[in-house]
Amino acid sequence: MISIHGQILLIMLFWNSDCQIIPRIEECGLSCSQGIHCKSKPSSGIFNSFCHDAPASLSSMVLKSMKISTVMKCVQGSPCSLHLNIKGTLSLDVTEMNKLAEIAIKSFNGHFFPLLQMPMLVQIQFNCIEVNAAQHIYVTMKTVPNYCEVKLSQEYYVEDCRNSDVGKHIPSCSAGKFDYNVDRARKIISVNVSSFLGDQDYYIRLCHKWFTCEDTGAFAVIKRKESFKSVSLKYSQLLPCLCIEGWLAIPDARRIQLCPFENGKHLELCFHSLYTDTKALWDNVVYNPATQTLAWEPACPVLVMVNLCRLMKSNDHCEDIQNSFKNSSEKQVKYSRVDTHPRLCMKFTTKQGSWVKCPFAHGEFPAWKMRAAAVAEQIQVFFTSQTKAQFSVLVCNRTQLASCESIGMHHSVSVGDSVSIALSQEMCGTTICIQGWRTDVDYSVPLQICDIHCGFRGQTYGDGNPAKVMTHRYPSNVQSKMSWRVDGVVTPENVESFSLMNRSNV
Repeated sequence: MISIHGQILLIMLFWNSDCQIIPRIEECGLSCSQGIHCKSKPSSGIFNSFCHDAPASLSSMVLKSMKISTVMKCVQGSPCSLHLNIKGTLSLDVTEMNKLAEIAIKSFNGHFFPLLQMPMLVQIQFNCIEVNAAQHIYVTMKTVPNYCEVKLSQEYYVEDCRNSDVGKHIPSCSAGKFDYNVDRARKIISVNVSSFLGDQDYYIRLCHKWFTCEDTGAFAVIKRKESFKSVSLKYSQLLPCLCIEGWLAIPDARRIQLCPFENGKHLELCFHSLYTDTKALWDNVVYNPATQTLAWEPACPVLVMVNLCRLMKSNDHCEDIQNSFKNSSEKQVKYSRVDTHPRLCMKFTTKQGSWVKCPFAHGEFPAWKMRAAAVAEQIQVFFTSQTKAQFSVLVCNRTQLASCESIGMHHSVSVGDSVSIALSQEMCGTTICIQGWRTDVDYSVPLQICDIHCGFRGQTYGDGNPAKVMTHRYPSNVQSKMSWRVDGVVTPENVESFSLMNRSNV
């Protein structure tokens, strides 16, 4: 039996939280019990904000209790409004019955409502303080003059729009409803608004939803006199966080948001459309030459792993650079002291696949080159660059496409200088390479010269001869798009970005 009563009590408490009927009033005012006549007068201002020691004849318990609730004032022909209903209990000693006691309620807006002479126990009620739905306020009841230690304070939360009575009758909770249509060809979202107060203007905009909804610039106003409650808003990209937000043109109005493209909703899940609608997330990659910093700022909150990578022979593989992985837990991902080589790229990996952006691919930033020449029994390696740079060179055995194991000493070299490496029979294999990279930056791409022909003398590897050595070969369907040379120079036809999709998830 006890458990049944407990369940009933729990249900009642839950019901009251969202379905409680707010008491109604037609007029607000100040009233006192015991037949005492009460009246209000303006606050005495800043002078009453400083407290004074209470006289010995005034008990600190003169202010007995204070209770706060919410009432709703509804007058025919006008919207309903919420008000604080403050009830205070005053207790006076018998010796004080014939004294004049001015008792006041101080609300959060600084008004005072003093009372006249009163008997030992008096209840006062005041309900003329208008509040907003979901407002967090502090109420203090104290004496006038303001006696120290003679006051009562209480924190109070006004019911929000989830309360059915508040949501139905308070204008700021009537946020409206949306119907929308997307015109992809014109990049326009048409929005029709219904179920809101017709005697108020209505604001509507597009925004990118983070913790709050950040403005995109698309904004419109539906005038109260307009019979056609529809607007057209232009967008630049259909991002997952693109939302429609609307609210009444009144202070502290409740806002309603609709995010139709969230989690891929309303986006065609074919490869081309998914790539087109998602690639805009990776567009904002910026390099600062002064600080050598490469940064990405996402347009939307997105769970993604970011890392730097080295573009390999074909445009379907970008080899990860070690110690460059970062999560997009914040609004910006940064890499300091970055090499501006055309093959250095940024990779973004989500559950849908991977996308690669190569911000230096168009040759707008200085790039370095590595060349090698066979002279007598040595290979001479030298670097050229438009800026000062330091490099390291070694001979390595390329066991895999992106893996080259060192089989010799490291050699340091500066721009304009060269280093000589003695030729040996072991260096004439097809998997033996000379690898070079920058050492004066934190993130650099290694370049390799492979397939060294020991039978030739005076042959230069890097810029001139032969095509077999100079060019990484591509499949026939890729050759028409771009070609790479060993020194890293990129042809104008090079594609700046591409996607590496996990097609099993598309």
